[in-house]
Amino acid sequence: MITGIDKIVYGVEDLDACVRFFTDWGLALQQQEASGACLTTLDGCEVELRLATDPTLPEAIEPGSTVRKVVWGTSEESELARLQQKLPGAQPGPDGVEAVDPNGLTLAFRKTRRRPVALTGSVCNTVDQTLRVDERARVYEAAQPYKIGHVVFFAPEVQACVSFYQEHLGFVVSDCYPNAGYFLRCRPEGGHHDLFVLQTPDRKRGLNHVSYTVRDIHEVFGGGMNIDRKGWTTQLGPGRHPISSAYFWYFHCPAGATAEYYADEDVCTAAWTPREWERTPENFAEWAVTQGFDGTTRRPRTSH
Repeated sequence: MITGIDKIVYGVEDLDACVRFFTDWGLALQQQEASGACLTTLDGCEVELRLATDPTLPEAIEPGSTVRKVVWGTSEESELARLQQKLPGAQPGPDGVEAVDPNGLTLAFRKTRRRPVALTGSVCNTVDQTLRVDERARVYEAAQPYKIGHVVFFAPEVQACVSFYQEHLGFVVSDCYPNAGYFLRCRPEGGHHDLFVLQTPDRKRGLNHVSYTVRDIHEVFGGGMNIDRKGWTTQLGPGRHPISSAYFWYFHCPAGATAEYYADEDVCTAAWTPREWERTPENFAEWAVTQGFDGTTRRPRTSH
């Protein structure tokens, strides 16, 4: 069974800036040399940074710094042999069994290296249940993402991508913008989506964002304000997605497109009923702060 994203491999133009961004973001630097670096989330998900000129990197799906490979974990080593037989064009590679999806993106599959991690988030008291008693909700001065939550790509032929992930990898559609965008989870029971593929009117191809999951909404806020204080720029947020129920905050990322802090997504089982959504701004974000919060004043920014 595919368990989720195990590693993201970026090809980058400014390695030092990317290392600085991801250490500010809250990842742990494991290794750095002139040609690349490796950082990890709390549960062991890896972010590998390599110079975009590295000839051993897979072909880029767009110019500039971007994701070159998504490595998915499996629960069993035996699953890899099945994938090598089932996936079109699959062959051994440096990160396990490798193949290319219809968007031109290189995928790899390996026995997961993620590890269980004991974490707690702040619970909310609601009108019908009191879960936090004699305890203040946590205030975070910075974030430490515990996993890579999902990845989002623009695809010129979205239906071909959806069919590939469903038929060859067993992904399940959680919700969709009909014929335009599909939220897919990699197993029947799990978070709302591990992958979102989106078709734009101009049928562009490329990375939209990589999402890094944090403990709770308070860590989204604390992490975002810390990143602002470090000098990085908000793309949008904080805000809340109606489709996945999750809170978000997007920042421009020197490794490509944007990076997202993400918390409190829906959890789905086989009983979940997918819904078709109209592609509108209000369905993307129930609410959102356009330019983020100033991490020093703790007030919304009016300009950068």
